[in-house]
This record gives sequence, structure tokens and C-alpha cells, in this order.
Amino acid sequence: MSPHRPVVIDPTVAGRTVPGVDRAPLTGVAGGPLAEVGQAPRLLAVSALRELRGQADGTPPGAEVFCRAASLFTEATLDGETPAEYTRRVTLGTGLTARTVRQSAAEIAAEMADLTAVARAELPGTDFGPGRRTRWVPRGRLFAAVLASNHPTPNSSWLQALFHGYSVLVRPGSRDPFTPRRLIAALLAAGLSPHTVAFLPCAHAVGEFLLKEADRGIVYGGDRAVAPWLDNETVAVRGPGRAKALLDVEPDDAVLGHLVESAAFDGGTRCTNLSAVLTTGPVGELADRLASRLSALPVLPASDPKASLLVLERGRAEQLEHQIAALRETLDDHTARFDRHDPFVRLADGSFLPRPLVLSADRADHPALGTELPFPFVVVAPWREEDGIAPLRRSLVLNLLTPRRDLVGRALLEPSIRKVTTGTALPWASAPGIPHDGSYTQFLLEPKGLVGDGAS
Repeated sequence: MSPHRPVVIDPTVAGRTVPGVDRAPLTGVAGGPLAEVGQAPRLLAVSALRELRGQADGTPPGAEVFCRAASLFTEATLDGETPAEYTRRVTLGTGLTARTVRQSAAEIAAEMADLTAVARAELPGTDFGPGRRTRWVPRGRLFAAVLASNHPTPNSSWLQALFHGYSVLVRPGSRDPFTPRRLIAALLAAGLSPHTVAFLPCAHAVGEFLLKEADRGIVYGGDRAVAPWLDNETVAVRGPGRAKALLDVEPDDAVLGHLVESAAFDGGTRCTNLSAVLTTGPVGELADRLASRLSALPVLPASDPKASLLVLERGRAEQLEHQIAALRETLDDHTARFDRHDPFVRLADGSFLPRPLVLSADRADHPALGTELPFPFVVVAPWREEDGIAPLRRSLVLNLLTPRRDLVGRALLEPSIRKVTTGTALPWASAPGIPHDGSYTQFLLEPKGLVGDGAS
């Protein structure tokens, strides 16, 4: 890529830019400077909370604002940034492929334009006869979003809160301040009232303060980041997905292709990507076949139109290398015999590409099952009837490839399994009204009764 000057990104509160006294450099995965990000101190976070709360009245902005913003987000030049420049920055900041970034932007825009249908599908009926209605209203006035940088699409969560009438404070992920910044610019250009939103790049401690002080919030991240919020009913937790599959049929080409796509789509960066397969068949044979297919994925820089795998900067690559070495001490490596590349390939632009990895375990309760890495990574393990549901627990998505309907019912009754797919339905397959991890709309809203002659 041709060199570009780093962009300066500062906090914004109610439409005003607040120049950061402290700016953190954001270095791209290829090693070059990408941005200077102004850090919001706690004092600014306190001020933003007070200002937004003082203006908040719970009135939704109107669906037309989000429809206009959706088009602007994907098509317009916003604050001097073209859609191509946005794609370039997110690609260099996160290591996601340019194709993934463009596809994610399209997904966010499509959801913005369809928020009314999403809400309608997730809420029960409100009409109980003449003069008897239920109204769904925000559970508070302020919403805080503490984001990660693994993928742009989680930004939809704070957009939904804004749509339903919350004023929103956004703490972006450290490697992707670009997506929420651009979304806010699109919303303001589309007519959103400025006093409903604040953009606050900040330290983790300040992000925790925002979550504590807001009426509702959402936090994304690894186990350590989300652990303090697991029992907090006002904060929606989005940690590692640990998506699993139970394979109880013959793995023909269609099934193998499904498992590979489930693991490798978007470079393995989604929380719904498959990370474990439990099988009633030969473990080593299945692991070899998956490793063979995943090894065929090309080694390309993230900017290449044909790229499908994440790239990393040197520091993150070295950390992952140590983690993988520890996993290999207790698991069998099936990738090495099929993949001629090094586990981490240094590309010409200076970034590092982690190659897909398939390991196998000798038992269903091996502690490595549930390990999640930010690239296509799968642990294959045996499953027997006596193992039951226990090895399948703690799954954002469980894919059941089995003719046994009793297993579907048992999985649906397990609280730690949040969604079940059957056959070759992909883990992220959904439709308005199908919950991703519980009903998010009902987390944001509560029902209130309206009874009387004027109820409508």
C-alpha cells in the first residue's frame, strides 16, 4: 500500500471535538503509523455522562435517520474519509481482509436500514383489545458500549440502543476506532441530534467507569475483560463464543466443506466461528481431512482482493506463537503434515499471517476444548453417548450434525448453550427475531401497560 499520513482521531461529545491532551499512536499490522488517537481522561468521561444524561429524554430518533445514515456510511465521504480510505484503515488496524471490512460495512448498513423489523420481530404483540396496550420503552436513559477490535459488526449493538431512544457513549476498540467514528459521522449527517452520542477512546479503567455509570451497557472482549460483568444484569456480556459442532454422521464433502467454512469464514475472527468438533467417528481421520482443506487457504496480504485470512503485527504474532506451542504439548498437530508454510508467515509488507491450525485431543473433556484463537483454529475430540451434553456446554452456537432429535432438545434446555443449529446451517445464520445470545431488544426495553379510553 502507498504511504499515508496518520489520521488524528479525538474524542467527540455532543457533536464537539475535544482535542486529546494524550494521544496514543495506533500502529498498523504492517508496522507503519496509522493514527494518533486522543484518549479521553476520566474527567471528560464524567462530563460527557452528565451532559448526555441532562439532555436525554428517551425519545427515539426516527427510523429515517438510520436509513439515511446507512447509505452515507457505505457510500459517502465523511469528515474527509472516503469509503475506500475507511476500508484501508480498518484493514491495516485490525488485520482483517479488505473483503471482510467491506462485507461488514454492508452488513451494518443493512441492519441499520432494517432496525424497525428487527425490533418488531423480537418483541411480543402489544395489542390486547380496545383500550389495552403494552408499550416497550427504554430501561434507562444512558447506554455505554465498550467494544473490541476483532470485527466491525458488533457496532450494531450500540446502534440498536440509539434507535430505541438511549443516549450512547461509545468506547471503541483500540485497533478499530474508525468504524464507530464513521458511523457517528454518518448519523450526524443524517440528522441525529448531536447531544445523544459521545465517542470516547479511553483506557480500560475509564471504559469500566462508563459501564458502571450508564443505565445499560454492553462489553466485548476476552475472558479477562468480560469476567467482572458476568453477574451484572445491566451489562450485556459478549465474550469468547466457543462455537462447537457435534458430528454424528458420515463426513462427506458437503459436511467437510461446511465445517471448514464455519471455522474459516472472515478469517476465523467472528465469535461464531467454529473452534471445536466432537465426533463419534475416527478423530485422527477427521482432523487430517480438515487440516488438508484448511491448508489450501492462500497466503496473501490483507489488502489483496483474494485474501481470506487475518494478518497480525509482530507483537501479537509472537504472543500467539507461545500460546500455540503450549497447546501442542498436550494435543496432536494435524496441520504440519499438510501445510508447507511456517505457522506464522512473514509477508512482504511486514505483517504476519497465522496459518490455520487443526489439533486433536484424546478425550471430550480435554481443557483445550473451548480455546479460541483469532484465526481458523479447531480442536477435534471424541464424543461418546456417556459423555452427554457436558462437553458441549459454554457454546454461543452448537452445531448438531446428527439425526438424533433428542440431542437437539437436550441442547436447547442447556442454559450455557445460547443457540443451536442443525445440519449444514452456518453458525451465524439468522433472521430478525432469532436471538443471537438472548433477546437483546428485551434487554434494552421493558414493557409498560397503557389502559384506558385513549390507549392506542
